Order: sequence, then structure tokens, then C-alpha cells
Amino acid sequence: MKNIRRILKEDDLGDMGIGAMIVFIAMVLVAGIAASVLIQTANRLEIQAMKTGQDTTRQVSTGLGIMDIEGQTSDGLITNMTITIRARAGSGDIDLRQTVIELTDGSTKTLLAYDNASDQFELINATSTGEVFDSTMWTSWNLSNESFGILVLQDADNSMSTDYPVLNQGDLAMLCISTASCFGGGVNPRIDVSGLVSPEQGASGIFAFRVPSSLTATVYDLY
Repeated sequence: MKNIRRILKEDDLGDMGIGAMIVFIAMVLVAGIAASVLIQTANRLEIQAMKTGQDTTRQVSTGLGIMDIEGQTSDGLITNMTITIRARAGSGDIDLRQTVIELTDGSTKTLLAYDNASDQFELINATSTGEVFDSTMWTSWNLSNESFGILVLQDADNSMSTDYPVLNQGDLAMLCISTASCFGGGVNPRIDVSGLVSPEQGASGIFAFRVPSSLTATVYDLY
């Protein structure tokens, strides 16, 4: 009888050991699967966080700075206007093909973009006349109330061309606008004009000015 009891006891202990081992192996497998899922999720989050950080850095640092705005007069109205721009400190490359100018005189608002198909692009170099409001150049551009031209003042690395005008550090360019086309003949004296130059990514250049009360000169510094 004692031998039978001992055999049964040993068998019971053996059954319990196998069961515990099965449960232990199952727990290890579940823990391994859970750890794998957590690692994959953590990797995806890390990649997404890095991408978001890079995008945020570009968004914050990239942008356009407005240095000067000048206007040309005709018949007592501002008929042409130039906006001198540069890339802000730490800014990445800015594709002017994807840049939009918003302009309003309080009653009319226009949106202008660069049209490379119309060759509205000019590079100032040693052979240039130096006249910004060159009537021949502006006439050949045939600017409308939907397009602006680009006059390159400084481009040491030749990053700006007719088809791919890319503004980067050290570059200076003038965005040329026909206010006569945008505002039915031009902008009258004492009119408040405002707008912004919005790149594809980054901060916009914002401006606002009032046209002088008397337009007797040919060119005015408006901003």
C-alpha cells in the first residue's frame, strides 16, 4: 500500500511539473510576442518623432524676409512695384515657383504666382543697365494680376534660374508686380496696401504701407 501511495505521489508530482513547465513556456512566448510588438511600436514612434522634429525645425527656421518695397509712378498712380526678399537666417532653400503673393488695397485682393513659361525672369549682371523699372523688360514680361516676375540681384551659387528659381542663403531677389494690372490702373495716393509673401514651407514675409499723399517723383520707397 505504501508503495502504491508513493508511486501515485510521484506521478502527481510529475504531472504538476509538466503543467508548470507548459504554463511557463506559454508565458515566455506571450512575453516575447508582447515585447516584439512594443519594440516595433517604439521604433515607429521614434521614426515619426524624428520626422516631426525635422519638419518642425524646417517650418520654424525657414522663411522669407522682406527688405524693401519700391514703387514706380505713372499719371499720379503707383503702377509697378518691387518687393526685395531674402532667406531668413537658418532658412532652407525656398522654391519661388511655389511662392504666392497676397496683395490688397482694401477693396481688391489679388493672388500672384511665378509663371516660368512666360520667361518673367531677369538676372542683374555686369551687362545690365542697372535700371530696375526698365520699361522694355517690364513690357516684355507682360505681368498680369495673377503673376509676378523675378529680378535676381545676388546669386553666388547660381541657384536661381528661369525654370528653377531657388532662393537660399545669401541670395537677393526682387519680386516684380504690375499694380496697374492688379488694381485697375494703379494704386492711388493715401491708399493703405498690405500683403504677404508666402513660401511653400516656413514663415511668410508680411508688409503694410500707405501710398504717399502726393506722387510727384518717379520712384518711391514704400516700405
